[in-house]
Amino acid sequence: MRAAGGPRSAAALVLIGLACQEVGASFAVMLFPQTGPLGIVMLRLLFSATLLLIIARPRWRGHSPAHWREVVAFGLVLATMNGLFYLALERLPLGVTVTIEVLGPLTLSIITATGPARWLWAGLALAGVVALGAGGWDRLDPLGVLFALGAAVSWALYILASARVGRAFPRLDGLALAMAVGAIAALPFGIAQAGEVLLRLDILALGAAVAVLSSTVPYALELIALRRLPASAFAILMSLGPATASTAGFLLLGQHLSWLEVGGIALVIAASIGAVTAAARRAPGARHPGSDPNEPLSEPVG
Repeated sequence: MRAAGGPRSAAALVLIGLACQEVGASFAVMLFPQTGPLGIVMLRLLFSATLLLIIARPRWRGHSPAHWREVVAFGLVLATMNGLFYLALERLPLGVTVTIEVLGPLTLSIITATGPARWLWAGLALAGVVALGAGGWDRLDPLGVLFALGAAVSWALYILASARVGRAFPRLDGLALAMAVGAIAALPFGIAQAGEVLLRLDILALGAAVAVLSSTVPYALELIALRRLPASAFAILMSLGPATASTAGFLLLGQHLSWLEVGGIALVIAASIGAVTAAARRAPGARHPGSDPNEPLSEPVG
């Protein structure tokens, strides 16, 4: 039996998870002067991997070489996605960065969709991007935009890789192992950029806080919510990421957006919700990546 108020409380858990992600991203931005973006990426992946390995205690034996190649590929995509996102975040406002990043899974949804409606959502997304630019191209660092677009592509690849690894490894095993691969891949870049700063206890503590807020808490809350919410409703709530990111950027980092930029973010959110709703109508039994507890969630990196 579903608990009373289940869907509402589940939706609240998803929104709390989104808020935690963006608070974690805001803390990461505050650490940039000390660690640089690649230093905080290394800390986030290292602490996230440690927590996941402790929780999941994955089995190391009984997997084929092909499965291990998928885990390595997944981990490299994970590290790339995080690295590009934080490099973009160094140059762009949080809300703008997350909005551009969301274009990755949105484009994947549109490409795999059928029917004329997908062009409507593609048009809305394009209009949103144009509005973001029209709201202040002078504020949008070109290299930062390229990094954010790279993170968007990486997120789409992450969704595909997470589904493959989720089918090959039980529970959280695949995600934990991939996170460890990502942490190892990020290690030399983080050390090169941050150096001895990474040995300071205060920096390590803040890096752990970023990992917990950005990964551990949201993942736990969303896993609980997925047991009470339809996958389509969960995906729609996840589409609100740019809005929560913009709010966190304004409240915690003092990042102001023009009305055109706010409108652009709203259009991208509308396109995401429309694409998800259309997909749910075409295939009511379809699952969002992560709706199966044996598959990793297709988390954004905010």
